[in-house]
Amino acid sequence: MKAIQITEFGGPDVMKLVELPDPVAGPGEVLLDVTAIGINYADTHQTENSYLSPQKLPMIPGLEVTGTFEGKRFLASSSTGGYAEKAVAHKAMLFPIPDAVSDEQALCMMVQGTTAWHILKTMGHLSAGETVVVHAAAGGVGTIAIQLAKMWGAKVIAVTSSDEKAALAKSLGADEVVDAHSHDLSGDLRKANAGKGVDIVLEMVGGKTFDESLLALGDFGRLITYGMASRTAPTVVHPSSLMHGSKTISGFWLANCFAKREMLGDVIAQLFTLIADGKLKPVIGATYPLNEAAGAHRAMLARGTTGKIVLKP
Repeated sequence: MKAIQITEFGGPDVMKLVELPDPVAGPGEVLLDVTAIGINYADTHQTENSYLSPQKLPMIPGLEVTGTFEGKRFLASSSTGGYAEKAVAHKAMLFPIPDAVSDEQALCMMVQGTTAWHILKTMGHLSAGETVVVHAAAGGVGTIAIQLAKMWGAKVIAVTSSDEKAALAKSLGADEVVDAHSHDLSGDLRKANAGKGVDIVLEMVGGKTFDESLLALGDFGRLITYGMASRTAPTVVHPSSLMHGSKTISGFWLANCFAKREMLGDVIAQLFTLIADGKLKPVIGATYPLNEAAGAHRAMLARGTTGKIVLKP
């Protein structure tokens, strides 16, 4: 099979298209013929070995695929790496795709859809009438989070880095848009909320963006951090500083949901239903052939992408 393999850690250029033996399914596993592959920002951390869990070489990057097994379509989390023509997945990590959902739409739900759901509901405890700030609002998680937050009765302030991305966020239902390059991000977020602190911030940039987002929280505000795209750590937060305003900082990592069917499979099924009913519209930003995986990563790192980025084997 053709696959993207890395034999050294680094940037996008360490990914090479190679010919490898087909992986072998073990007990409780199946071998999928891959039809589409999802790219996530976490994949760029995988290739650098800057991910939350250490990586081992050589490796095939990626996690999520759609594929066929015994004539049926599945969304799956691959145990052998996703950037390949074939992938092995445990049966517990196979999710049937309804006829009304395309492969590309399904890929949006494995990581990004479930992440958006959990950072809003499980971690953010969102209630109707609250204000949610969505950073990287035109990205894979952001485009879904905007739609879910609006569906659940929130006011949404989208943070984007270009006019094109701002227009996309607005088209998905964002009430206000703030420039990610603002020199006074906390002030602009409050201004977008009629001068008041916000209730929830979905933060995955790190560094100054995290710091400014924390300052923008109102009383009982919650900041959920689920990434650090800038590779820059935020200022250390002293626990006592959270007491004023009764603020909360929570972390989220989707891997902690994998062993709980109700937190992964059940959520994916609900998201598929929303897509089939026309209530959730996944944004497919671009599709690349497998041999252009490095180019896809470069575009993502340069903040040149929107929505879901898909590889085709």
